[in-house]
Amino acid sequence: MTAATAAVLGLAACSSAPKEDPNSQANLEKLYAEAKEDMLSGSYDRAIKTLERIEGRAAGTTLGQQAQLDLAWANYKSGERVQAVTVLDRFIKLNPSSPALDYALYMKGLVNFNDDLGLFGRIARQDISERDQQAARDSMQAFKQLVEQFPESKYSEDARIRIDYITNSLAAYEVHVARYYYNRGAYLAAANRGQAALMEFQYAPALEEALFLMMQSYDKLGMTQLRDDTRRVLVASFPDSSYLTTGKAKPKDKAWWQIW
Repeated sequence: MTAATAAVLGLAACSSAPKEDPNSQANLEKLYAEAKEDMLSGSYDRAIKTLERIEGRAAGTTLGQQAQLDLAWANYKSGERVQAVTVLDRFIKLNPSSPALDYALYMKGLVNFNDDLGLFGRIARQDISERDQQAARDSMQAFKQLVEQFPESKYSEDARIRIDYITNSLAAYEVHVARYYYNRGAYLAAANRGQAALMEFQYAPALEEALFLMMQSYDKLGMTQLRDDTRRVLVASFPDSSYLTTGKAKPKDKAWWQIW
């Protein structure tokens, strides 16, 4: 009887033991350690699933914030740029006073800044200024917000350099479009696009060609006053411009596969 009673009591004790809480700090930290190991080994898909679980279970905590940032990075490294930006936007919205907000803004700028051309773009040597520039504009906006809100952040100096690069890229894009219109005889559209570049990007190197395309377009349209005014601006801004001596645009380098 004594042995039987002890066995029954033992079974009762086992059945009443509390289950391990999956949301406990210890379990969440264990999951996070597993996710970090997966990221270090390049297993980003597996890390993403684990980090999503942590983000949901640890919402509002420091660990939850860290999981969000790592989740954004893992998505970016696995080629999911849009998803990475979505996670970062969520972090920025939900954690406006987080000490990691400057890093989140910097990462958002980087994700968009490094928007890949794709294999064909690299093979064809496609210029960054010839692509749709929405990702570049989104990147510049994030970097500008970082610099304005956190001028002393350790990420701000690099952000300023990237802002300059993006500004030049966007100006070159506007000139690329203006050149496209000019070469197809759409002279008014070319002049307007060059004017847009002048208004938005006042110090970019690409404005030299923008002024030249405007001057040529106005000449084709018979707008002699605007042509002469634009030429004076070109002379004052770029006195050594080759456009003034050659009277034509510089030839663009061809990709290795182009034979025409």
